[in-house]
This record gives sequence, structure tokens and C-alpha cells, in this order.
Amino acid sequence: MIPVLWLCGPPGVGKTCVAWRVYTHLREGGVAAAYVDIDQLGMCYPERDSDSGRYRLKARNLASVVANFAAFGATCVVVSGVVDPSYRPAVPGAAATLCRLRVDRDELVRRFPGRSGGGGPVAGVVASAEELDAGTIADLCVDTTGLAMPEAVAAVEAATEGWRTAAGAPPPLPVFVPTDGQVLWVSGVPGVGTSTVGYAIYERTLRSGRTTGYLDLRQIGFGARGQVDHQLRAANAAAVWRAYRDLGADGLVIVGGIDAHGAEAHYARALPAATPAVCRLHANRADLADRILPRGERGSWPQPGDPLLGLPVERLRQVVERAVADGGELELAETGVRVDSSGLGVAETADAVLATGVWPLLESGQGQK
Repeated sequence: MIPVLWLCGPPGVGKTCVAWRVYTHLREGGVAAAYVDIDQLGMCYPERDSDSGRYRLKARNLASVVANFAAFGATCVVVSGVVDPSYRPAVPGAAATLCRLRVDRDELVRRFPGRSGGGGPVAGVVASAEELDAGTIADLCVDTTGLAMPEAVAAVEAATEGWRTAAGAPPPLPVFVPTDGQVLWVSGVPGVGTSTVGYAIYERTLRSGRTTGYLDLRQIGFGARGQVDHQLRAANAAAVWRAYRDLGADGLVIVGGIDAHGAEAHYARALPAATPAVCRLHANRADLADRILPRGERGSWPQPGDPLLGLPVERLRQVVERAVADGGELELAETGVRVDSSGLGVAETADAVLATGVWPLLESGQGQK
């Protein structure tokens, strides 16, 4: 058995931030912990009427990802995300502790309009909070009303003390089934726009009427090794794609960094039946600096573990130089289909990617408003 701590609650309650800090505290204490946000495991649309909110899809993928984390050395897993108040997800081979976070309604309303990334009407968030308050699926509840983030984290850690005590056989690994379909990997070094461009292509594909999945490789790669582990990321990508394909998805857009040292081979082995395409975005030094330096104060989206958020300018300048050097290595290796994003906005870069023909599900210009 592997212990799993799942922090749930309505949007805006702070579950992702608290979960990430619990995870980092474990890592700092020498614990081989892993982390995933449940929303990252259900980005496949349009959703089915039989699984509104894609809760069962996310639970299936969570079981696979937790098993892979354990196989790659994790001794526990921290999870964040909304759960269906009427459905407690099963994670085979895991000893799950479901901890619900809540705040008073007035504070939830104040938090939500300013929540980076949006998420839905405030009335719906309040209704979700009330439904969770009335439910009984959680093992415990921690009220963080009026607490600053460090205080909220301390309250959760105190309330969940002992959640890592579990014994038994490790969770069963997901059954490997070679899965066909179109897979587009939008890659590159930090600052080239992999996430924003990949997501733009994903949205256009959805608007064209295709059932499509999206996956951020970094967000499924917070494993026990504490480093970029393409073998783990590939295993998780294969499991998630299998679930999306079973729902009828035609293609999968994945985003994430690549290297010039054979990382592609891990994904080729994990996705042997798919039709893959790697698009490598490139940008010049000036553009990389313009995109990376402001990230110390804000992120492009509220991603867990943003590696640049909060860094001082001097450290960000080092990130720029590292990106330039890594980009040069990728240029020499001629990795993937090269698209230069220098001087281009997100939509223009997406146009340039589609113009290469690497994404047959969507012709160049299709799906634009």
C-alpha cells in the first residue's frame, strides 16, 4: 500500500497551494514524496454525460499515476483537486486520506474573483462548497477561514499527522496497452511558449469538433527522484492517453521540455502504436529574456511548482542563459520540427506550428475565431 493524502474542496479554497507546500515540506524533510493535481488528469473534452465533471476519468488516471509514482520510488503521494461530493474515488493499492478544506462563504467569495486562472461563476463555487459541507465522503475537514497560507499548511499538517503510515503490497501497475492515435508534443526550452502555444492548438482542435486530450508533462512528473524524469513522465503519459483514447479521443496534445540526449526514446517506447510528432519551438535570446524575466512576479497560469515564480532577477538571468545554451544544443541535434516563435504571439506561433503539417487533426487556420 502507498499512502495518499488528497486535499479537496471547492475552487478557490487553496487546496493546490496547500498541497504543494505539504509536498515540498516532505521533500525538504527527505521523504520520497510525489505530487499531482487531479485536474491535470482529466483534460479531455467533450466530456461524457455519464461522467459529468470527469471524476471517474480522473480517478482512473490517478490510480495509474499513483502506481507509476510508487514504481519509481515514491513512498507517498500528495494529491490536490475537487471531488464529486457523492463519489469517493477508489485508488487500488493506496491508503487514501481525503482531507477537505473549507472557508466561510464570505471569505470564499472574496477569494474567488481574484483567483488567478478563473474557474467559473462565484454562485456555482458557493453551491459546490455547500454541497461538500453537507457531504460525508471526506475523512476529515480543516477550516482555514482567516488563516494565512503558512498557517493553513500548518493546520493541515497537524490534522493529518500519521497519514503516511501504511503497509502492504505496492499498487498494481497499469496494464500496458499500445495505444494508437495522433500525438503532438509541443516542446522547447523555458520561455519559448510550449504551454501557451500547445494549449492554443488544443483549444482550436476542440472547436473543430474533435475529441481531444491535453497533458502537461511537467505536471505529471513530480516524482520521488526530484528531477526531470522522462521515463516516469512517459509512463504516466501512456496511461493517461489510454484512458483518453478509451473515451474516443482522436488526438493528444502534450507540452513540456525536451533535451538533446535521447528523451524522445522514452516516449517512443511508451507510445509505440501512436503517430507522434515533435514540434520544437525556438526563440532568440532577446525574446527569451522578455518572456522569462517577468515570470519572477507572475506566471502565465497558476501552475503548481512554477519554477520561476519568486526568483530574483539575477537568478532569472541565469535561467535565460541556460535556456539559450539548451536551445543551442537542440538546434545542433535538430530535434523535432523546428518552429521559430521569435517576435510572434501565441496565435501566430500556433499558426506556424499548424503550417508545418505536424497536426493532421487540424489544418492550418482551422478552428480560429
